[in-house]
This record gives sequence, C-alpha cells and structure tokens, in this order.
Amino acid sequence: MSLGPLMIDLAGTGVAADELELLRHPLVGGVILFARNYVDPPQLSALVEAVHAARSPPLIVAVDQEGGRVQRFRDGFSRLPPARRIGHEYDLDPRVGVALARSVGWLMAAELRAHGVDISFAPCVDLDLGVNEAIGDRAFHADPEAVTQLAGAYMHGMREAGMAATAKHFPGHGAVVADSHFTLPVDRRPLPDLTPDLTPYRRLIANRLAAVMVAHVLFPDVDSTPASLSNRWIRDVLRGELGFQGVVFADDLSMGGAAAAYGNIVARARQALSAGCDMLPVCNNRASVLELLSGLDHEPEPASSLRLVRLHGRAGAALRPALEASADWQRARELLARVTAAPSLTLDPGGSA
Repeated sequence: MSLGPLMIDLAGTGVAADELELLRHPLVGGVILFARNYVDPPQLSALVEAVHAARSPPLIVAVDQEGGRVQRFRDGFSRLPPARRIGHEYDLDPRVGVALARSVGWLMAAELRAHGVDISFAPCVDLDLGVNEAIGDRAFHADPEAVTQLAGAYMHGMREAGMAATAKHFPGHGAVVADSHFTLPVDRRPLPDLTPDLTPYRRLIANRLAAVMVAHVLFPDVDSTPASLSNRWIRDVLRGELGFQGVVFADDLSMGGAAAAYGNIVARARQALSAGCDMLPVCNNRASVLELLSGLDHEPEPASSLRLVRLHGRAGAALRPALEASADWQRARELLARVTAAPSLTLDPGGSA
C-alpha cells in the first residue's frame, strides 16, 4: 500500500482502536503530533512505534518543533530558541549565528529522531517584516540573505541528524497582517516584488531541500486562488521556475485561510491535490477527516508516492541514552546555553541613567 495524501492527528497519548482503523485507510499517509500527544520521552517512543507499525510502508510521523513558542515537546527535550534569537546572534557575528543555526537544527532533529519522529516542519523561512504576529519571532531575519544563510545551516544540521527539512510558508507569509489560522491574508504585491521572499527558497532548493509547506495566502496579482491551492504557484513557480522536486505540503486544510477560499473540505483537498500538493495536513477536526475519507477519490501519482517515502527519517539514529552520551549532543547543548544565556547586568555605581 502506498502512502496516501492525508496527514491526520490523534486525540491522546496512544493510538485508540478507532484511530488505528483511520491510520490504515489508503488515503492516509502521515500523522502530525501535538503537545496533547506527549507525556515524556518513553511514551513518545511507544506512540511513534505504534503509528509506524500500523501499516507498511510506515506512515510519516511529523511535529512542529521549531523552538520558542512553537515547540510541542518540552519536558525531556532541549528548550530551543525562537529563530529570531538565532538571527540576533547573526547580527552580532554572522559566523556565530550560522554555527548556532546548524547546531540547533541538528539538536532538534537528533532528539526527535531518537524517538522515531520522521520530520519536524522547520525551518520557517518567512521574512521578519514586523507585520505578522503569527510569524513574529518564528522568522530568522528581515534580510533574505541572512535568512538564506541561517535556514541553510539549520537544514544541513537537520540532514546530519537524519531528518529532512521542510521550508515554510511558501511563497512568504511575512508581509501580511492577517493570520491564516483564522482568515485568508491578501498580499497585493506583484510577482517581481516577491523576489526577496523567494530568495531563500531558490537557494535552499539548489541545496537539495526535501519539502516545502505552502501558505494559505492570496496573491491576487499572481493568481485568483491562495498559494496552497494554486496551480500557478505550485506547478509553475515552485516546480517550474524554481525547479523544486521534493514534497509539497499544504498548510493545515482546517485553517480559516483555506476555509475562506473553499468552504467544503473535500473541495479544498481536491483543489490542493490538483494544484500539485503531495500531502494535506488536516488538524484538530476529526469530522473533516472522516468526511475526506468517505468523500475524497484520489489515486496517488507514483512520483508523489516516491517523494513521500523519501521523507522517512534516516535509519540508524541514536537512541536517547546514546545520544545524550555523545560528544555532538553535549557540544550542541553547551553552544546553545552559551549563546542564548541572558546577558549579565552591570550596575553603574555612579547612578547614571
């Protein structure tokens, strides 16, 4: 059985009997985990093992483990800084910033791989333009060259740990005020003005980027449908002009930005697949998942199925005790502690302001 195009979620910390039947449905290809699915590292390992054992080839297990406010697993995992903190280090010393990005990418991925998790939806390569609170400190920097260097280092760190990177949110979510979780943002810039936003993707793709997540953002000067549902954006720009050959994820189809474009979940999914998406996360909405499993007719393309299988985490990842005993893990933790520690405060005895 090939992997299907739907990525669904679980209700709790184990796989319930009715959920096991969902995981075995041919339209399902992956599972995304949230904080509610996590208790501690041993429980996570057991949960991921149960999901992988549900069928062959194993389902892809994913999580959002960017760092900062977007880190689903915390207790028992290294506390990762938001991307903006890495960008600040880059401003102080580009070499230190790049080294930190690579180390954090490796640490994040190595800890997840130690428990069998295949991918984390990272890095975020949106430009930090100071207008979108949903992105905010999840972005490395406002300068596309800085984002390119930092995201590239982060991606290479993930790759060294045996995990594929997913750049998001294509073609860019940093220049709109609205939050696509709740409504459909509109970016009225023409395509030539989006060159800075596309620069990180162009460079990461040239360095074998494995996956891209496409945003629920409308660019009316480019196409009349949101990027996540757009043949123009996915087939023409991303795959055609940028030459991307990896996996294309839509952002969560349950989000308000997707619902604003197509009210019916089955219509949304059909449009996204027709536009060129390989996998469609559907989160926190079991009714929509059931509606899709009963109403979506889709025959996976062989090329799409092959791309999805390649997202599985590389075999041979160190289990947690061996990982924590490794020199690489200890160096990464030391670097993280050193560069993210709060600066010391020196009081002026003269009392000057």
